[in-house]
Amino acid sequence: MVLILECIVICFILFVPCVVVIANGVHNGAFLFEKDVQERVVEMGLITKEKISRNRKLFKITSLFVMISFVIWAVYGINGARGFLNPFLQIYALTMAEGLFDRFFIDTYWVGHTKAWTIPGTEDLKPYIPKKTLITKWLIVIVGNPIIAAALAGIMMLFFK
Repeated sequence: MVLILECIVICFILFVPCVVVIANGVHNGAFLFEKDVQERVVEMGLITKEKISRNRKLFKITSLFVMISFVIWAVYGINGARGFLNPFLQIYALTMAEGLFDRFFIDTYWVGHTKAWTIPGTEDLKPYIPKKTLITKWLIVIVGNPIIAAALAGIMMLFFK
């Protein structure tokens, strides 16, 4: 039951920065879009390349730090996991929850089927997440998440015996 709540929290940790990024105009989240959309919003004068780069760095640093911190705190602090297998399975569950939430809710529904992520003047560039990018994102979830979980559990095993 606790792990299910932690999975919901990790999804919320991903959702909140996305809301914050687009709160003052979806063009501020241009770094989350493909290069063609980024170039268009720069051409339209909505944002600069420098601001896109700054927003990307800030989003990644903040989001990754909070997510990794939460995962470590949840698995090792709250759940008291030790060794390799138990932490690996818990970290894997959390990363899969986040990955599936990102693919199904954020990418497919929120970006793909609502107007919340539509940048006026770029509608001709839809879908914003082309098949090639979507396949890459799914590969990261399916192949990358177990690798990330194993690496994190292996590293943390050195600290929590």
